[in-house]
Amino acid sequence: MPSAAPRTDRRSGLLPTVRRWFDTQAAVQPAPPEGAGAARIDWLRAVPFALLHLACLGVIWVGVSWTAVIVAVALYAVRMFAITAFYHRYFSHRTFQASRPVQFIFAVIGAASVQRGPLWWAAHHRHHHRHADQPQDPHSPREQGFWRSHMGWFLTREAFATDFSRIPDLARFPELRWLDRFDTVVPVVLAAGLYGLGAVLERTAPGLHTSGAQLLVWGFFISTVVLFHATVTINSLAHRFGSRRYETRDDSRNNLWLALLTFGEGWHNNHHFFPGTARQGFRWWEIDLTWYGLRVLAALRVVHGLKPIPAWVLAKAER
Repeated sequence: MPSAAPRTDRRSGLLPTVRRWFDTQAAVQPAPPEGAGAARIDWLRAVPFALLHLACLGVIWVGVSWTAVIVAVALYAVRMFAITAFYHRYFSHRTFQASRPVQFIFAVIGAASVQRGPLWWAAHHRHHHRHADQPQDPHSPREQGFWRSHMGWFLTREAFATDFSRIPDLARFPELRWLDRFDTVVPVVLAAGLYGLGAVLERTAPGLHTSGAQLLVWGFFISTVVLFHATVTINSLAHRFGSRRYETRDDSRNNLWLALLTFGEGWHNNHHFFPGTARQGFRWWEIDLTWYGLRVLAALRVVHGLKPIPAWVLAKAER
């Protein structure tokens, strides 16, 4: 009998954690106080993230085809744009305007990136800007080191919850709250759709040399993992490597290679000096693919009110 209680305790802790894999508000507990394990990685809660990476090894069995690679690259590009243009420049910084249907459509595409929901993303990013490279910054390489800033921070107990007090302008939309709560729904639908598409192509277009399992591995697992690590280089590498045009209180840097990889986010020192513009490449030669995409959407009247770079910001540039 004495051994039954520990097993019950373990089950009572395991089941809510598993439920939170699918419903982030299931069995919500108060945030643990500082120094009580809040900053430790919750390994059980992080299991799906680890499995996402391990699933990439499926390429050993499914092989490769041009069809699978093209699908993977296309999904990387579409989802990267949704993250940079909407999760970051729209939801986090409100640097342009979009209708409610448009904001939801791109929120769904962003959610397919497996980078949590738009409210969680924006809440944490706004907190980062308030405390950039200070002790309160959850992903500062200066304070936490490379691996913590790159990926360890969001696997902690204190980082799992969405702080709605940081995003009152977004929290009023019930569809965004639903998407934030059930943030695994869209990725699961995408994964199932890719498998189904591959299975259909295997039967109807054998010349494409693909299959359901191959499109699942390349189009979802590999593309998603590469997308994730490209995105978070802005937290880790863009605060370590590159040039500084502006003197800011943080360590942000401009980095061409990261800008190419992340569709313009690598012009990070520009962004930290003035985050209130939809454009992050401040010079004509600073390639900013997200800005170009937003210009196209504005021309098509899908979005509007793109906030420009003020003249005083350009005049203050040191280099």
